[in-house]
Amino acid sequence: MKTTIQIGKFGEDLLSRPEGREAFLVMRSYHIPKNFNGTVELNFDGVKVMTPSWLDEVVTGLKNDMHVEVKFLPSNNPTVTESIKAISE
Repeated sequence: MKTTIQIGKFGEDLLSRPEGREAFLVMRSYHIPKNFNGTVELNFDGVKVMTPSWLDEVVTGLKNDMHVEVKFLPSNNPTVTESIKAISE
C-alpha cells in the first residue's frame, strides 16, 4: 500500500526544523491513515526552496514514529535534490 503526500501544500519555502516537525505532525494526523503499513511517497511539486533540516524532520518522523518506508518522487528543483542528498548521506 502507498500514499502520496503533496509537500507543496505545506508551503513554497520549507526552511526550518520546527516547521518540518509541524508538517510531520500534520501529515501524521491528517494525511496518513492510522495503522498505515506501506510506503509514503513525497511529491515536491510547488516547492521553491527546501532545506535539509526541514526534510530531515519530516523523514525522521515518518520513519521513526510511524515506521513507514519513504520514497522521494523525482524533482528538478536543486534545493529539493540537494536536501534529499544531504539527509541520505
